[in-house]
Amino acid sequence: MQDAEVPVLIVGGGPVGLTARALLDRWGVPCLLVERHHALSPFPRSRLVNVRSMEIFRGLGLAARITDRAFAPRYGRVRFRDTLGGGDFASAAMTGVRAPVPESPALGVVTSQDRLEPVLLAAAAAPVRFGVELVGLAEESEGVVARLTDRRTGAESRLRARYVLAADGARSTVRDLLGVGTTGPGALGGVTTVVFDADLDRWCADGPAGVYFTAHGSFMPLYPEGGWAWFGPTPAAVDGTDWGDLVAHALGPGVDVRPEVLRVQHWVMNAFVAEHLRRGRALLAGDAAHAVPMVGGLGMNAGVADAHNLCWKLAGVLRGWAGPGLLDTYASERHPVAHETLRQAVANAQLLGDVQSRRRERPPTGGAVPDRIELPWMDQYFAQLGLVLGVAYRSSAVLTGDKGDTAPPSPPGTDYVPTVAPGHRLPHRRLTGDRSTLDALGEWFTLFTPDPAAWTPGTAAAGPLCVPVPLRVEPLPREHAEPYELGPHGALLVRPDGHVAAHWPDRPQAPAALAEALGRLTAAPA
Repeated sequence: MQDAEVPVLIVGGGPVGLTARALLDRWGVPCLLVERHHALSPFPRSRLVNVRSMEIFRGLGLAARITDRAFAPRYGRVRFRDTLGGGDFASAAMTGVRAPVPESPALGVVTSQDRLEPVLLAAAAAPVRFGVELVGLAEESEGVVARLTDRRTGAESRLRARYVLAADGARSTVRDLLGVGTTGPGALGGVTTVVFDADLDRWCADGPAGVYFTAHGSFMPLYPEGGWAWFGPTPAAVDGTDWGDLVAHALGPGVDVRPEVLRVQHWVMNAFVAEHLRRGRALLAGDAAHAVPMVGGLGMNAGVADAHNLCWKLAGVLRGWAGPGLLDTYASERHPVAHETLRQAVANAQLLGDVQSRRRERPPTGGAVPDRIELPWMDQYFAQLGLVLGVAYRSSAVLTGDKGDTAPPSPPGTDYVPTVAPGHRLPHRRLTGDRSTLDALGEWFTLFTPDPAAWTPGTAAAGPLCVPVPLRVEPLPREHAEPYELGPHGALLVRPDGHVAAHWPDRPQAPAALAEALGRLTAAPA
């Protein structure tokens, strides 16, 4: 690794860094990923791959492999109990996981992070160096110089990169080296995860769930073939805690099971957003950019969306069809999303803590199942399609015009309202068989139009066009033109990340309008 050079250095080998590596590999952009740990994490960590992330993984050809290793859709539910052995006092389905939603061709899954990461690692050929830690970063005129240390041997090396993508977690070394501060509540408290084996089918087989929230911590089945994890507040006396007894108490008096403790991990639940997502040639993504409470399954999925937003822009700049100014739109588009995600996740954590506290103060008597209660926040907590699919971007990489801002984003945490307004995710429409309009997207801009000949005079009716920016024309069946608010000669221009870049209800007046629009959207050099 002495004096090596690479276009993109990715720091951090979690789901976000691995997703970025797969996306850049798909774009043909060489990269190197370094991870300070010696292997992928053995802990389950994140649990939910939501419907939007699965759309992204579907585009990478990974959805089937992820689903094959995940739980069946019936586990796409959460249950609230005083103890695991007690009855539900509330439950709710995970929208877009428990059952398909008409707004997407994909289905989210419940799976453990240690099942997801190997699939992502195998998805690209770009090199990965485990046990290598970034210890220094200096920017030069044409790139950055990173100092790396091999944690096994202590050997140091230097690597030059055009850009650094920091996905190195809430305690990001890159963020610290850049001097980027954070805003938000900060550390919400210590949390302990206990991974254990136990036969709990008697209490859970008839009521499957991805997570069971109890008054004494939360339980998660880890894998379809078995295994469990408990997580809750870290006790004051960690060294003197009998973790098997602690988990047995949370299981409840009716569960005569002695858990076999396999691993214990202590961590801090953080809640913050970085003040800047870009500093020079370094860009922050995932927990390095926004650490949010795990309650609600928002954090990892927001990081995957960060990578999806950023990697096509890096590819454009590095391959010459976009200007460096395009990278400025990463922060302007993802920073508002980070703040909204943090707000929702903190509210989820506080509400869950309040429910758990109230149930501990009001334990069931005589072993009877407590009266079922309705939690007024459940709809906001689980019906998150507005936040997951309704994200809208406002930046120079979006051309507002006829559509402009006429369709504002759906209120976070509420139902998703599809719209073709520029900045919004392209609404899913089924083309033929199992093929969605989202499946037409790829390493290119996509122009959907019912009249390809009107937009490509003198060329084939569909396929790649001879313009500097990668572009494909997708003939749009007439029955989809009206839902997309297009006339017979209109067109919808969609970015590689699936967000609408421009909407022309009918053919624009200037023959060069499409090329001009692409140049503006990509900050292309004149």
